[in-house]
Amino acid sequence: MTANDHAPTPCPDPDPVLAAAGRRSAELERRIATDPGRFRVLTGDRPTGRLHLGHYFGTLQNRIRLQDQGVDTFVVIADYQVLTDRDVADRLTEHVEDLVLDHLAAGIDPGRSTVFTHSALPELGQLMLPFLSLVSVAELRRNPTVKDEITHSRQASVSGLMFTYPVHQAADILFCKANLVPVGQDQLPHLEVTRTIARRFDDRYGPVFPRPDALLSRAPLLLGTDGTKMSKSRGNAIALADSADDTARLVKGARTDAERRITYDPAARPEVSSLLLLAALCQGRDPHAVADEIGDGGAAALKRTVTEAVNEHLAPLRARRAAYARDRAHVRDVLRAGNERARAVAETTLDEVRTAMGTMY
Repeated sequence: MTANDHAPTPCPDPDPVLAAAGRRSAELERRIATDPGRFRVLTGDRPTGRLHLGHYFGTLQNRIRLQDQGVDTFVVIADYQVLTDRDVADRLTEHVEDLVLDHLAAGIDPGRSTVFTHSALPELGQLMLPFLSLVSVAELRRNPTVKDEITHSRQASVSGLMFTYPVHQAADILFCKANLVPVGQDQLPHLEVTRTIARRFDDRYGPVFPRPDALLSRAPLLLGTDGTKMSKSRGNAIALADSADDTARLVKGARTDAERRITYDPAARPEVSSLLLLAALCQGRDPHAVADEIGDGGAAALKRTVTEAVNEHLAPLRARRAAYARDRAHVRDVLRAGNERARAVAETTLDEVRTAMGTMY
């Protein structure tokens, strides 16, 4: 049985913006395959904890794919953005190094990708000032991603940094003139702010910036072990760095349902289906085939299958991560080299901005 045997019948997307983004992404993928050197990608994460399987299948694998295809890839460790939704950035150094370890273990090659931190590039803050003058408060207030961040904020009150979040991201993307940004559909409004800022800057001061395209992610949705959104802060995720025993314990405690026959039905059986999808992703198989194989084995057989699949798939990654973790100096060297390269690019772009604005004194 092939994966296509159970593929859903395609239907027109009811959201015209999303449908257009999907068509554009398909065209971009064709162009990347034929001429990857035309593209530069900006992607990254906030260092709020170790990456988990949702990150791995949702973003990390895609970054490595683009890098291996020959796309110039910039990975930002967004340490300043940790402060957007929390009052204190706890254990920041540890989390930054953990994020670098996860990327290295997964396959990011610092010889081909630039890994850097926000805090090492003061030029990003300098770019934010003219960028902020190009957007209104009303535009920032109605950004749906900002609204969601405010709703789920850990802060006692909303800081000004929260409202500038999309502009900060615009500086991240435009400082290196990235023309490709892998995003989920929830991040499309942020990217539209970046495109608006680039257009308005060029209209006002002259051409400097590209209009970055969204490479829309069709990443699989993996639920956490409690059946809700997988999240580092909720303790419901399997981290890439977890041991085999930790993985077994987490999967054993995962929510399922009372039905003994195991079937893949994301709408009716989301928790069971998410576990099947996880096993299938690790094994490179179709989730329906995994379900058919388990059959009437029930939740115990399902969890045993998932545990074995995850541990087998992650074993090489975990071994590489442990080896890198024994040499923290190498991790810092990777960041130092990435920061130097990213800052050189940022300085060049900032000089172009100053020249365009007439502020080269």
